[in-house]
Amino acid sequence: MKDWPTLRDVIDTQNRIAPHVFRTPLHRYGTLDTLIGAEVYVKHENQQVLGSFKVRGAVNVISRLSQERIDRGVIAASTGNFGQGIAYAARIFGADSHIVVPTDVNAGKRESMELLGANMVLHGINFDESKEHAEWLSKEKNYTYIHSATEPGLTAGTGTYTLEIIEDLPDVDVIIVPVGGGSGASGAAIVAKNLDPRIQVIGVQSEAAPGAYQSWKVGKIVEAPNQTVAEGLATGGGYEFTQDILRDLLDDFILVSEDELKEAVVLYLEKTHNLIEHAGASPLAAALKIKGRLRNLKVALVASGGNISLQQIKDVLVR
Repeated sequence: MKDWPTLRDVIDTQNRIAPHVFRTPLHRYGTLDTLIGAEVYVKHENQQVLGSFKVRGAVNVISRLSQERIDRGVIAASTGNFGQGIAYAARIFGADSHIVVPTDVNAGKRESMELLGANMVLHGINFDESKEHAEWLSKEKNYTYIHSATEPGLTAGTGTYTLEIIEDLPDVDVIIVPVGGGSGASGAAIVAKNLDPRIQVIGVQSEAAPGAYQSWKVGKIVEAPNQTVAEGLATGGGYEFTQDILRDLLDDFILVSEDELKEAVVLYLEKTHNLIEHAGASPLAAALKIKGRLRNLKVALVASGGNISLQQIKDVLVR
């Protein structure tokens, strides 16, 4: 399995990060049951520390750094949620953090990173350009670079939310999870397939940023346009580390439209009274799209984050 995290790694990580993250609730909603024709449970990572699952992996990775790498300071590229996690974990473990974000970064996420003490670098029009600059800066300044997808510790960290899902709902049939870089989906697949191989794990990405989907589909890394409003899904291609896991363990991969994402944000607000950002709403959009396959099953939707801006809320409500 190369350097893939194991189920034991995820269990060890659950104990390691427990002092710094929440065990988030798994709630069932009758209104969603009716819409999809299944027993629908929502894993509320929107209620996680800083409103996103990303903090799980960030805390795990930075907690394991040597003092020498801590002293160098850490750097990462992000569209927001991963950067918040890195800034949060860096503050806990005494590292300076530097976060490279696109110039149009979500204002709320930027403010959160700044309040956590991160040194913000605005560079590029999308995540991929920010990532290239972060990699360059890490070499130029000798920072410890933390990739948003290819660190095994991130996958072990994000896998902990699936461990919680299965602990709370052992007979879950399907887990639907957003895919950006793929750490969340790969962690979900590792945990689910090791605990109960019958559990289906389904990834979801936007049609407007289908790079990870296309990489999974053709079996090699490909680049694709990256124009989605869903910050957490906004990557221009797959990454070999997470794609290897997903090709081996993911049961299916669904693309949803931008309109379907926006509708899912509104449905979460209307039916569950939760603010869920576009990426976090993507599993609901996918479940609605494939509801015929889900009939009478127990389905867990990973609401990966809730950091939606006021402008984004206005945009979806005036549709």
